[in-house]
Amino acid sequence: MVFETHTLSNGIRLIHHAVNANVAHCGIILNTGSRDEKEEEWGIAHYIEHVVFKGTTKRKAYHILSRMEDVGGELNAYTTKEETCIYTTFLDKDYKRALELISDITFNSVFPEKELEKEKEVILDEINSYKDSPSELIFDDFEELIFKDDPIGRNILGTPKHVKKFKRDDILNFIKNNYHTDQMVISSVGNIKFSKLVKMVEKYFGHIPENIRTTKRKKPNSYEARTQTMIKKTYQRHCVMGNIAYDLNDEKRIPLSLLTNILGGPGMNSRLNLTLRERHGLAYNIEANYTPYADTGVFSIYFGTDKGNLDKCLSLINKEMNLLCTHKLGSGQLKRAKNQMIGQIAISSENNENLMLSIGKSFLLYNRIDSLEELYQKVESITADELLEVANEILNKDLLTTLMYK
Repeated sequence: MVFETHTLSNGIRLIHHAVNANVAHCGIILNTGSRDEKEEEWGIAHYIEHVVFKGTTKRKAYHILSRMEDVGGELNAYTTKEETCIYTTFLDKDYKRALELISDITFNSVFPEKELEKEKEVILDEINSYKDSPSELIFDDFEELIFKDDPIGRNILGTPKHVKKFKRDDILNFIKNNYHTDQMVISSVGNIKFSKLVKMVEKYFGHIPENIRTTKRKKPNSYEARTQTMIKKTYQRHCVMGNIAYDLNDEKRIPLSLLTNILGGPGMNSRLNLTLRERHGLAYNIEANYTPYADTGVFSIYFGTDKGNLDKCLSLINKEMNLLCTHKLGSGQLKRAKNQMIGQIAISSENNENLMLSIGKSFLLYNRIDSLEELYQKVESITADELLEVANEILNKDLLTTLMYK
């Protein structure tokens, strides 16, 4: 893959990958998320993601929503703990329309008070909907447990109490303090000459005043393993167990990704799926996840099961983790695991929207992009000894935090 890059005088960066396709994807990714909120701002990053679509200095909400829809395109956004993204999918002839709209939304939103109040009701409904989904809610409660009293542990949506208090000035202050031009990347995958794309980006983003980040995020508090049970009115018992893990710059993040894939990745042949679901019929949903952050990370295992099967599931999961901590993978096992992960990476890269978001985030964090061949090589270079070392650092039962919904 060939990636072309350009940096504006204000620090905003551009990355582009050319593809021979009629459909294009582009977006702006900001290195700002819910962990950058002060306690009284809890939920404001996500709130802003909603209300940037409610009007700019030149458009009302309807015209924003219709701008890409009128030509068959799609406009979307998301917020995570460390990033905010506004992105769109469109026909390649509409690049100018897409870039102008993204710039207008990101930098010219006026946040009309009437629309702000209406959108609060939408977010309150989103919060309530989330509470009705224990299989999703438990992940937030788990991160709050392991990152106790730290901003990174708070859920992204905020609380009704916080959301109801937000005013226009709160939004403007958060943007001023957190939307830094050197922490923004415009990412593009589509059929357009790079020189033409650069001219458009310079036109719509080059005039934005430089705003360089001068502070660093505070590293999360020290970790302490704990076990907690919460009483919930659910048909199933839900459980998440896990540990803090390697950050985005740690070389062990790739071995841990492979280990997570072996243990409970999306493949139906993961060890936990074969054990709990296929052999014993104890759980419909069983998965392992690893999320690296800028200065920490989270490894977790989630499952839902009937009341009487909880202890049996925990026993089987502990057995599988212990095997990975005490037995090195054989050469055949290791080769199959690597081939599976490489295949997953390759298939994911075939989705151009995923690719646009992936290269944008990588360029934002590392200022470079690993080619698929380089990623494959990193996976191929993982040894059985490395996996054993990572397993003992992350899967050690004495270091695991466990949260159960009963």
